[in-house]
Amino acid sequence: MLSAQRGCSGRALIVCLFLLLLAAAAAVAQDATAPKVEIYGGYVWYDPGARLNGTQLRSMDKGFQVQSTFFANRYFGFTAGGSGSFSDPANVATVMAGPTVKFRTEQGLSPFIHFLVGLHRVVPASGGAADNNNGVGLALGGGFDLDVSRRFALRILQADYLYAHHNYTGGADGSRDWNSGARIGGGLVLKLGSFGGPAAPPSASCTAQPGEIMVGEPVTVTANAQNFPANRTLTYNWTTTGGKTSGNQQSTQVDTAGLGPGSYTVTANISSGKKNETATCKANFSVKEQPKNPPTITCTANPATVNPGENSTVTCTATSPDNRPVTTTFQSSGGKLTPSGNTATLDTTGAQPGTITVTAQAADDRGLTGSTTATVTVNQPPPPPPPPPTASKLNEIGFTHNPAKPWRVDNEAKGILDDVALRLQRDPDAKAVIVGDVDPDERGGVRLAQQRAVNTKGYLTSEKGIDPSRIEVRSGTAGGKRAEIYLVPAGATFNVEGAQTFTEFPPQLDVPRAPARKPAARRPAAPTTPR
Repeated sequence: MLSAQRGCSGRALIVCLFLLLLAAAAAVAQDATAPKVEIYGGYVWYDPGARLNGTQLRSMDKGFQVQSTFFANRYFGFTAGGSGSFSDPANVATVMAGPTVKFRTEQGLSPFIHFLVGLHRVVPASGGAADNNNGVGLALGGGFDLDVSRRFALRILQADYLYAHHNYTGGADGSRDWNSGARIGGGLVLKLGSFGGPAAPPSASCTAQPGEIMVGEPVTVTANAQNFPANRTLTYNWTTTGGKTSGNQQSTQVDTAGLGPGSYTVTANISSGKKNETATCKANFSVKEQPKNPPTITCTANPATVNPGENSTVTCTATSPDNRPVTTTFQSSGGKLTPSGNTATLDTTGAQPGTITVTAQAADDRGLTGSTTATVTVNQPPPPPPPPPTASKLNEIGFTHNPAKPWRVDNEAKGILDDVALRLQRDPDAKAVIVGDVDPDERGGVRLAQQRAVNTKGYLTSEKGIDPSRIEVRSGTAGGKRAEIYLVPAGATFNVEGAQTFTEFPPQLDVPRAPARKPAARRPAAPTTPR
């Protein structure tokens, strides 16, 4: 029965040690800050698995253990310490030392294994000093420490397979070996010193490319994480003070559409999903103010010269060097403008002769402007056409001095007609119209009026040599013992109310008579004046 119990305890310890080795192997790739010295103190439970003087020793639930481990590097150290376990009928004390291997994980759980050799002392509860027995003890085991701070850790478990050999010279059983057992405990660990100082916390740096842009150009920001444990999957949360970021990868592209000039900051928050494994970095980029080049504009007028009342079309080409939208407006110094987009029609109706200046202005959406001019020349209007020629009354002659011959052209009338002849000679394209008039109480009526006109024409043609085809005779109704002479220039029309044409007849001219023959006289007669 005793052998079976001891065998079971030993197998359990071997399984625990195997599991401990597996955990340590899984932690080899991990990295954590390692102290140079660890001081452990805590409770221990011990099952010695042996008999003393024929009495089976029970498990000892009262005990303590103290150890100090001095590390040569992050993993390998030398442990020395002792323990005390108390029960009835015996107490057990150990003082042992040996090598230790310890592994440290980022979760703060540090497995370790050790092999210790030293003194194993049994002190019976009743008896003298001669009953105390010292033997050689071996301990193979390990455990787990959980970090609670940089200086302290909890030893959650320390389990050892403990073997001791004793020679008993007294007692009922005579000489006898001490058999194997198990020891389990836990407590507090104090950590002193460190290898390489504390591990650097996770950090990151961010860069923005390009660092200076125009509005609307993209910016790529990249985060570089440092001091995160290897094989971690990192997530990146991006924020920006201007624009829009995209994605949660190591790099993000910032959409800068609509941003104003200035400096903006992009922030990356990096996390592995583990406690205390975060880092933040920032990168700045600046948006330059858009270039402010004013629009340019050129204009031409077609036609550039017009007559009053004609139209001219002014055509302009307006562009922005900064590719901004441009609108065109027009003004003119005269005439009336009708704009339509980049063209305008100039109506010169009512405009004064001379140069009209059309000013065209191009303005972009920022209020920047450019202007130019085009000129349209309005010709001097042609002189008005001369008024159409009209017939005009030159003069008139009277037939009042010879009642016996009221149709006779007398010397007074001839003087007037001489002037008419001169006028017709100076203006060979003009014609004359002679209108004969008669008083209502005169004998002869219209016939007399016609005779007066015919006689007047006859004097001008026969005495003054005027071409008869240039003189027209008519009878009038204005009344009076007279003949009216009208001058009709070339192209003019004679139109006097009541003047009627008639068929001409021969004139009755005042032809000078031949002198009469003198009768024979007995004496010379006195001279006479010819009529």
